[in-house]
Amino acid sequence: MPILERTHLEIVCAVDQYGSLTAAAEKLHVTQSALSHTVRKLEDQLGTAIWHREGRSLRPTQAGEYLLAVAQRLLPQLVLAEERLRQFAQGERGALRIGMECHPCYQWLLKIVSPYLAAWPAVDVDVKQKFQFGGIGALFGYEIDLLVTPDPLHKNGLVFEPVFDYEQVLVVGCAHALASASHVDPEQLSDETLITYPVSLDRLDIYTRFLTPAGISPKRHKPIETTDIMLQMVASGRGVAALPRWLVEENAERFGVVPVKLGPQGVDKQIFLGYREADGDIDYLRAFIEMARAHRDIHA
Repeated sequence: MPILERTHLEIVCAVDQYGSLTAAAEKLHVTQSALSHTVRKLEDQLGTAIWHREGRSLRPTQAGEYLLAVAQRLLPQLVLAEERLRQFAQGERGALRIGMECHPCYQWLLKIVSPYLAAWPAVDVDVKQKFQFGGIGALFGYEIDLLVTPDPLHKNGLVFEPVFDYEQVLVVGCAHALASASHVDPEQLSDETLITYPVSLDRLDIYTRFLTPAGISPKRHKPIETTDIMLQMVASGRGVAALPRWLVEENAERFGVVPVKLGPQGVDKQIFLGYREADGDIDYLRAFIEMARAHRDIHA
């Protein structure tokens, strides 16, 4: 009966990442002959090839593709398990890895992390901002433990809890014609430069919940990565933007900008914290969610 070992999973991942047995052997700190021997033995046990050999390059067979998918799913879990056990052995509590799926959420998160670190000194916190709406895969892949997102995608095995309510508003400079308006209608943005974060339009509320339903497009759409630069552009009359009201109000005096309601009813949003259902009873993860909720109640 063939038995898969962790080494086999590491090999298929390394070959996929680095492109050849030679490069994989170097990264795994083994000789190429030893790695080749391990691969041949595994293929003999399995009764099927893992790769098609095309000169010096390797292309996975159907069996190889399946084994790679298994390895990519299981290895992060093994790494996480080993790290958690190491932390327990050294008297540490654990680590909370938080993924960010929205740009302005980072400023909100800082308000929670500071008191959390004081309350849970034995827990390490790491914030990863690289996820551009790819956080679901990061949760399933055990790259992160919590996902901060305003747009949850409900999947089996994941739980999303709302922890903060906010209003999405239009941001204009103090000298803008709309600065004193009670609200703005979609048609009023047809001649504006709209500044947004660099994400797809179908994930921008200013489009999906305001402009697109009215059949309106701005004169120009300009993506900008950084919130401060975005606000500076708005303040200088280079365009308008859409941001959470709380973020605009905190920076209004500093940059010289004002919030304007999107439509007479406004656009209400929530920040969610997503986690793996199996991790729901981890006390320090639960505590972070409760502290986030408490922050919402205080500022409601």
